[in-house]
Amino acid sequence: MPTPEDVKRYIAAALDCEVLQVRGDGHHFEALIVSRAFEGKTRVARHQLVYAALGDRMREEIHALSMRTLTPAEYAAQGH
Repeated sequence: MPTPEDVKRYIAAALDCEVLQVRGDGHHFEALIVSRAFEGKTRVARHQLVYAALGDRMREEIHALSMRTLTPAEYAAQGH
């Protein structure tokens, strides 16, 4: 069963993230992902990048992933 740290490591291996926070119970996870890779992309395209980073793990290990995908500018605009 994957831990939040495992999921964080999987995402970080494929995406250059400025902020990457993952919480979860081994089956269901929530992630905040801030990356320049999201610039100019729709929310769906951003999520596809994350799913690609997780690959087969999304089907085999991770049952649910709720994510907020922001660019650094969007993250800063929220007061971070």
